[in-house]
Amino acid sequence: MGLLLMILLWIGLIVLAVWLVGALFRGSNQSKTPPSNPTIHDSNAREILDTRYVRGEITRDQYELMRSDLNEGAE
Repeated sequence: MGLLLMILLWIGLIVLAVWLVGALFRGSNQSKTPPSNPTIHDSNAREILDTRYVRGEITRDQYELMRSDLNEGAE
């Protein structure tokens, strides 16, 4: 009887650990979902791009290339 209870205890602990790991990874994937309104995302991307150009983080060529990529994605 004791051996059966020990086996059930270990099975329960393994199932609990697998469920816990699955729940943790499911929670982290949900935060990576894209926004529901792509126009809001596009305007935010353009603002970020403009800010990076103004700060001098990217060159004019990089800015124009990225801006054209964003404009193509919006169509």
